[in-house]
Amino acid sequence: MRDKALSEDEVMCILEETRSRDFCYDRFFSTMCTRPHPIAIRAHDLFLETNLGDPGLFPGVADLEQQVVHMLGELLGCANVAGYISTGGTESNIQAIRAARNEAGRKNGNIVVPASAHFSFDKIGDLLCLEVRKADLDENLKVDLGSVESLVDGNTVALVGIAGTTEFGQVDPIEGLARLASERGIHLHVDAAFGGFVLPFLEGDWRWDFQVKGVSSITIDPHKMGMSTIPAGGLLFRGQDCMNALETETHYLTKARQASLTGTRSGAAAAATYAVMRHLGREGFQEMVNYCMDLTRHLTLGARKIGIEPFIEPVMNVVALKVPSTAEVREELMKRDWHVSMTREPNRALRLILMTHMTRENVNLFLKDLEEILRS
Repeated sequence: MRDKALSEDEVMCILEETRSRDFCYDRFFSTMCTRPHPIAIRAHDLFLETNLGDPGLFPGVADLEQQVVHMLGELLGCANVAGYISTGGTESNIQAIRAARNEAGRKNGNIVVPASAHFSFDKIGDLLCLEVRKADLDENLKVDLGSVESLVDGNTVALVGIAGTTEFGQVDPIEGLARLASERGIHLHVDAAFGGFVLPFLEGDWRWDFQVKGVSSITIDPHKMGMSTIPAGGLLFRGQDCMNALETETHYLTKARQASLTGTRSGAAAAATYAVMRHLGREGFQEMVNYCMDLTRHLTLGARKIGIEPFIEPVMNVVALKVPSTAEVREELMKRDWHVSMTREPNRALRLILMTHMTRENVNLFLKDLEEILRS
């Protein structure tokens, strides 16, 4: 640290130059986050110094958090949920499995997750001293129920299903997982960090949320398709008992017990989520999802015109393209300032997320560059 202070203008000049080195969302196909809605930014700034970790000092924003939890519960089929606004999907997944482990009373058990599960579950195994058993996928890249059943035993504390896999946007057979979980009295957690703000606005009955008996907890991230500020995740439980399994005493705060993983928590994230959900409503989110799905169809059709097929027909605004020499193609696209990613083996694919920051014009430019690279 310097001995002498810099002026505000000097500091801001450094920050602005540093910020200019960050890449632009307009060319991002690799991220499941996006620019927050303007009203989310305004709400975030208004509640910037509030701390949900000490709710008695900030009763206003604490009330907003509970309203957000209620609205998320309504969106996912159960208005009477318990939960809180977390830092994101990783924290929510950790806490859901921690609650399941504590309820089961086993410190050295196991969890069964799909092979397509987010890498946060590997962290969970390490942090919570649980064996992570990975079930095979079927030909549609959904978890295979027979594989799941073969991995479950008396030490299994939780099953996990994904509603919008990170790599392919696929939805696991949650009803089938719920039957397995209910038969064995096991906690079923659904990771819908991305899909939670997409699936409710797609045509068809996906049967993946709290409307499915046997679903115990759900992860949903407002800072992804929910258009909130970072960090704004969501963890929802069907009932208060699971939340109680997470509580610890907080001797010197305004509330005697706390269920969250972190102590100090941003009230700004809860306020931003409240603002965007109230401002957009179901109609606004429907319009946003329609826009992203239109881009998804446009990209998929354009890819097919140049001879490239998706691994699966896109379920949501995630496209995984079968391109030859995927790593080399990705490298060439990155040289042209397209930020794309790849899926894991064995289904190595070019992974593209169609978020609200993307435009049809840029999709066309991307397809043009992709075609040139493939023909070179």
